[in-house]
Amino acid sequence: MESFTAGLISLEEAQAKMLAQLQPLRDRLSVPLADAAGRITALPVTSPLDVPPFDNSAMDGYAVRLADLHPDRPLSVAGKAFAGAPFSGDWPPGSVVRIMTGAPVPAGCEAVVMQEETREVDGGIVINAPVQAGQNIRLIGEDIRCGQPVLAAGVRLGAAELPLLASLGIAEVSVLRKLRVAVFSTGDELQPVGQPLAPGQIYDTNRFAVSLMLHKLGCEVLDLGIIKDDPQALRRAFEEADRQADVVISTGGVSVGEADFTKTMLDELGAITFWKLAIKPGKPFAFGRLASSWFCGLPGNPVSAAVTFYQLVQPLLAALTGQHASPLPPRLRARAASRLKKSPGRLDFQRGIMRRGADGELEVSSTGHQGSHVFSSFAAANCFIVLERDRGAVEPGEWVEIEPFNALLEG
Repeated sequence: MESFTAGLISLEEAQAKMLAQLQPLRDRLSVPLADAAGRITALPVTSPLDVPPFDNSAMDGYAVRLADLHPDRPLSVAGKAFAGAPFSGDWPPGSVVRIMTGAPVPAGCEAVVMQEETREVDGGIVINAPVQAGQNIRLIGEDIRCGQPVLAAGVRLGAAELPLLASLGIAEVSVLRKLRVAVFSTGDELQPVGQPLAPGQIYDTNRFAVSLMLHKLGCEVLDLGIIKDDPQALRRAFEEADRQADVVISTGGVSVGEADFTKTMLDELGAITFWKLAIKPGKPFAFGRLASSWFCGLPGNPVSAAVTFYQLVQPLLAALTGQHASPLPPRLRARAASRLKKSPGRLDFQRGIMRRGADGELEVSSTGHQGSHVFSSFAAANCFIVLERDRGAVEPGEWVEIEPFNALLEG
């Protein structure tokens, strides 16, 4: 095992080496709120107003003054207050104001009594329950005060954040420009999806999958196609990608085959930080720096490419856009529902199906064959089963760590 894994670095060390070198983008622009979904805030956002902007009723009921309340004494109704149509008349002593949810409370109101705690009588209403000062009144600024920070820089704007900004009347937001990511595949055996296959050819699944994930992460994708196993063609691809992109991602060509020119080209055009990981699948993953961009070389096997993109490229892209929260979900503990094959030596990301067992505990089972070419294992899975580097085979009933898929791998 030691000779096989010599020179391999751990996933944690690889992540730390990558993130230690990165500086977030600084280019920003202002975009309308309707176009901001998936974008990353470039600056903190503060509230331009109080929320609520005025004291208002939390219930349908009656606005009251405490001095007017006496047991069993009827109170006349002086008028009505609606959301968008406040009460503006005289409010004589010994009376109440009928009020609807969200309506501004009239001046002098000290509580709102919900209508279920009143009964109608001749000449007005009688209150049937004790009344506390301030009850059922939502105070100005109770949720958000004017000038209060509501979003930090580096936040991805989604279904929770955008309605918040809309509620504050914010029509435009300062965001980072989209990351430009150049993608190409290497290999004479590759054929674009949709074209007939010649003998010995396979479809270029990786570039297709990587482009989909990049679009899902809000990146601007520059697709450079398939590059043949030719040093000059590969050099031209690297130089073009480096001129145009913040990040360059290739798939294939980072292992140890005679026609794998990527590592040699990187030595000439840039600097490699590391290129072999103690993980399975995904050992041949390269990371380094070109003249103007960062480089990630994904393995050629489809599952290996997807795993390394998820575990390494995804955090890299988040760091470049200044996102503070990790995009990777926290790992959970589950019981193995089936036997899991593994040999000590590398951290193993097997595809699994997690569910709640009859006892309420999480359990996880394998999707089946875990070969790095079996991409169908992702279609059935909803998590990774993360097996420690030194661990061997897992028997049913043993505890394992699982990592639920985030939105990148969900449907």
